[in-house]
Amino acid sequence: MRDLGQGFGYLVQGQRWVAQHRKQYGWGLLPGLITLVLYAAALVALALWGSDLVSWATPFADGWGDPWQGAFRGFLTALLFALALLLSVVSFTAVTLLIGEPFYESLSEQVDVSVAGFAPESGLPLWRDLWISARDSLRIVVRALLWSVLLFGLGFLPVVGQTVIPVLGFLVTGFFLAEELTAVALQRRGVQLRERLALLRARKTLAWGFGAPLAVAFLVPFVAVFLMPGAVAGATLMARDLLGEDGAATDDDDAAPADPAVPPPGFSPSGV
Repeated sequence: MRDLGQGFGYLVQGQRWVAQHRKQYGWGLLPGLITLVLYAAALVALALWGSDLVSWATPFADGWGDPWQGAFRGFLTALLFALALLLSVVSFTAVTLLIGEPFYESLSEQVDVSVAGFAPESGLPLWRDLWISARDSLRIVVRALLWSVLLFGLGFLPVVGQTVIPVLGFLVTGFFLAEELTAVALQRRGVQLRERLALLRARKTLAWGFGAPLAVAFLVPFVAVFLMPGAVAGATLMARDLLGEDGAATDDDDAAPADPAVPPPGFSPSGV
């Protein structure tokens, strides 16, 4: 339970850090605003023309009489929009991080500098960092979407579907949010996707404490825009903790620098 509270503490520390660094916060808002506009436009278009799309995709129902045709296509239209909303929630963070890679990379580096006096660098060109980030984000979104579809189906179970499954949904989404956000700092340290997942699986409650509250807040994309810069800052602090770096949870600018790529004792990504 200590890790659960610590994970939430990193989220709070991240929001406090950007509140004290207004310039980084302002730049960090831009990617989220761009993503929000794109997603809003896509959802509005789906709301306006979703029924036409469903009618085009179900020509076999053209000869059905009322009320079956309307009920069938109405159900499919509602299901399509619900799945689009689900996909937008699952992918919003990944797309925002991809669009804002340079902004969030700089913000994460500033957090490292404020804690340890220096920021680890990947040494890779920007295009290579963007490619790795896009590839890994796609893998995480696919995993998260598969989990979401499974939990969506289990949600129709009596009692359990209305009590246990929503909680599991927030925990699963929170875990993947924690992975996507810590990836900004961990990728700079040369930590690959499988190793990142292994680190977080070893401390699931830490990831849940950080990511589950974000999953609840990110249900409202407008809120996600304003929380994203602080979430990146807090995830950087959590990444330092996951790797056992000195000063991971302090705000002391004079903290001693730590080896940026040394994993905690006993860590091994084998078998993942």
